[in-house]
Amino acid sequence: MDELSNVVIEELNSELIAKLFHGLSNPARFKIVLSLLDSEKNVSQLVDLLDMKQAQVSNQLACLKWCGYITMRQEGKFIYYQITDDRIRKIIELAREVVSDNADHIHFCTRM
Repeated sequence: MDELSNVVIEELNSELIAKLFHGLSNPARFKIVLSLLDSEKNVSQLVDLLDMKQAQVSNQLACLKWCGYITMRQEGKFIYYQITDDRIRKIIELAREVVSDNADHIHFCTRM
């Protein structure tokens, strides 16, 4: 592969990685992902747990599913959602560690 191709691939990867984090930057989506870390849940459980409207939860679940963060399975009349990939759990665990080590700087940062 030539040098230009490598640069283009690296730029594309950078954009996709930024989009991965952007997908988790929405507070509603992030709350849903956090609530699914311990166990799968259906929409009604998420609505009650997160105190959000059903339409909002469903909309965010559709986004998370489309982007591959979560999967769903049907059991009777209920659809249960779960984290697709354990690496999502690992990303959140690492993020918590970084925040723990840098909480004041992140909280008071005026450049973001």
